[in-house]
Amino acid sequence: MRVTRTFLAMPANLRRMVESAARSAADAVFLDLEDAVPQDQKEAALAGAIQAINELDWGKKWVSVRVNVPGSGTIETEIARLSMSAPRLDALLVPKVERTADIDSVVDTIGRYGQHRSTPIGLEVMIETALGLANCEQIAGHSPLIESLHFGVGDFSASIGAKGVDIGLSHPAYRLTSRSPQGDCSSTALDMWAYPMMRILVAARAHNLRAIDGPCGAFRDATLTSALAIKAATMGYDGKQVIHPCQIEATHSAFVPSDEELRNAQRVIAALTEAEKDGRGAVQVDGKLVDYANIRMAERVISMARMGDM
Repeated sequence: MRVTRTFLAMPANLRRMVESAARSAADAVFLDLEDAVPQDQKEAALAGAIQAINELDWGKKWVSVRVNVPGSGTIETEIARLSMSAPRLDALLVPKVERTADIDSVVDTIGRYGQHRSTPIGLEVMIETALGLANCEQIAGHSPLIESLHFGVGDFSASIGAKGVDIGLSHPAYRLTSRSPQGDCSSTALDMWAYPMMRILVAARAHNLRAIDGPCGAFRDATLTSALAIKAATMGYDGKQVIHPCQIEATHSAFVPSDEELRNAQRVIAALTEAEKDGRGAVQVDGKLVDYANIRMAERVISMARMGDM
């Protein structure tokens, strides 16, 4: 599995920002030809992406380009030129994928224009509409070129008609209100995005793909940036999109287990290893039963810690 804890987005038509992305500590970068680029700058963005991929030092970063939506008037040209002229490109990030036919179209175009490449271009798929979510399981397993599923929380919010304009945040009015036996009412805040996030995560895991959460739009708010990244990491996501370099450190840290979490995972494995010597497949640790399911959970924590050292 590739390490893509932080996935930095940059508009491909702004060279200064692209250069900043190349220098950044992000694990991965996607150069945007879609939502962050005005319509009259699309051609310049494509030329800028190709030039930047070929000229800049990207180190070990995973480098993607977000093309325009399937069926747009520009996506075939974008895929053709990127396939033929950007050998360093790792993947195409395809937005607003809704059907397996969208994947077929992209794969067919890659096949026609990318035959000369020494390594194939991977696909990163964005699920960001109601229809895309309804079909995400079929989409996830449709092509061996697919590397990951991304949750496009902003467009998904618009797709379902949710209130609010803050990307990645639950609306404060989305609450559960209940009345106590004494007649008092109390409200509990709920997470508007828990269902789509979990469904996308399960679809990704079912097909051995990475799962990448969408960005926190309040990029200057370090507390929100960290909290939303911790939520995604705790659920099991592999990484999160960021829209500004100032979000990288807090987001990266969320996907690295704490020293205490790592010690607990190591203790669980050590305890069961000792129990196996006596022919037991379960053991008590701190008053809790530990068996092989716990081992698999602990191994995930240790794996995340190892990636944190990379």
